[in-house]
Amino acid sequence: MPDKKFSVVIAGGGSTYTPGIVLTLLDNLDKFPIRSLKFYDNDGERQQKIADACAIMIKERAPEIEFLATTNPAEGFTDVDFVMAQIRVGKYEMREKDEKIPLKHGVVGQETTGPGGIAYGLRSIGGVLELIDYMEKYSPNAWMLNYSNPAAIVAVATNRLRPKSKIINICDMPIGIMDRMAKILKLDSYKELDFDYYGLNHFGWWTAVRDKKGNNLMPQLQAYVREHGYILPDESGTEKSWRETFEMAKNVYALDPETLPNTYLKYYLYPQEVVKHSDPNHTRTDEIRLGREKFVFEECAKITESGTAANSAFKSDEHASYIIDLCRAIAYNTKERMLVITPNKGAVENLDSDTMVEIPCLIGANGPEPLAQGKIPRFQKGLIEEQNSVENLVVDAWTEGSYTKLWQALSLSKIVPDAGLAKIILDELVEANKDYWPELKIGRPEPVLS
Repeated sequence: MPDKKFSVVIAGGGSTYTPGIVLTLLDNLDKFPIRSLKFYDNDGERQQKIADACAIMIKERAPEIEFLATTNPAEGFTDVDFVMAQIRVGKYEMREKDEKIPLKHGVVGQETTGPGGIAYGLRSIGGVLELIDYMEKYSPNAWMLNYSNPAAIVAVATNRLRPKSKIINICDMPIGIMDRMAKILKLDSYKELDFDYYGLNHFGWWTAVRDKKGNNLMPQLQAYVREHGYILPDESGTEKSWRETFEMAKNVYALDPETLPNTYLKYYLYPQEVVKHSDPNHTRTDEIRLGREKFVFEECAKITESGTAANSAFKSDEHASYIIDLCRAIAYNTKERMLVITPNKGAVENLDSDTMVEIPCLIGANGPEPLAQGKIPRFQKGLIEEQNSVENLVVDAWTEGSYTKLWQALSLSKIVPDAGLAKIILDELVEANKDYWPELKIGRPEPVLS
């Protein structure tokens, strides 16, 4: 492989995932050598707390790497080869509203699905486009690997509004599920599996899982999921909401026992069940604030105060490993088979060509080459086309400033019971997001709701 060392900027350097990404980069310098690592964030105070600890980690492990944390786009995006984008526009304050406003009305409150996902999508579109524009201005040959949520809506927007940009939208959820599949099969890592998969982001199905010798592992996995979902024998370190999600996969699987489902399908197929087990006053955001966020910032403070990361509890993770593998595939043109979000272009035979599907692709220097997944069944086709229409309506609403298109998106969402309730929730979301959304033009006439 070439001797070139790469320059990387993590956009969203204040994320709680950043220390794990940095550790994974440091663990893989033999495979993906780095000369420069930058953090970029528009919240300098939050980022600095993470950056101070990461600077110590880098100095102890790889002092030759140049490190910079900045809020200046020119500094952050100049002379970089890869942009790893993980921004959260509105941070946890707005995520909490995404979850709690719909739940107040008996509708699923979740950050990437239903009304909450739509609200977050309208905030994320502008933020991700801004990052693309910075990259193309200051480092036009760079690639962006975007895993900012909601990835499905962001992928539709970037494909439509920046169609020639070098951006690949990705998600770690299928990787996390495949890692569970590996544990179920008593394998060391998801990297020991080959697979076929199709869908939208957070909305897909595995049609094949094999080992590297080509042996079919689906029957063994399906038998396990039928009884347990994706729950593992030991879930002692797993948060309650995720344990419920992994267990409920068996209910989703029952709808199509020929495949294996992405866990997020529970929100679309069993929304009433999800709401029944949700607390409108204590959602996933509250769990994160009391869990991961508290841990990360306390651990960063310990490292900074002690001046060493020698006894740090931070660990590298599979999520970051996947991102690095993607960088390597692009940098070295390896044509590795990986799951990414990409224009369909006939890969799923009976879906529109411009649908932003999540499917296996060969990844090389020119980006993804989609792999054919054939014709999909009517059940999945109907669900995908409905959800894809929702996501396109959201992008329409953003580009046109259209209240009506946004109301249509919520009304079409399988998660929302009817258009009247969709309007009630939308009006609350409009008020909550007035500092983030484009101004929406309200059409007439309005319905008379009792």
